[in-house]
Amino acid sequence: MVQRLTYRKRNPYNTRSNRVKIVKTPGGKLVYQHTKKIPSRVKCGGCESFLPGIPTLRPRQYATISKPKKTVQRAYGGVYCGKCVRERIVRAFLIEEQKIVKKVVKDSAVAPKAEKPKKKASKK
Repeated sequence: MVQRLTYRKRNPYNTRSNRVKIVKTPGGKLVYQHTKKIPSRVKCGGCESFLPGIPTLRPRQYATISKPKKTVQRAYGGVYCGKCVRERIVRAFLIEEQKIVKKVVKDSAVAPKAEKPKKKASKK
């Protein structure tokens, strides 16, 4: 004989938030046990790789744990991986260098024109 089971919570539909597994109690009955949603790992904001050193929890659980457990000791700790942070720093440095080079080239192009006095055309 197949035992019929009923949900134990008020939601009567088979939704993502209402997942269950069947468990046998010590009294021999089968009951539904509601399972929690599986948390997804935290991903890097740049390259979508998983961030090491940060626990895998549901969003509400992140509010209950302390700040050092949510980040790593680096700029953009819990947001970007080390590779992406390095890439951002190098990119910013190279852009600044490029601005300086443009300015130097512009100044050197203007300087020779100011130094050369114009020669007057002599009449023969």
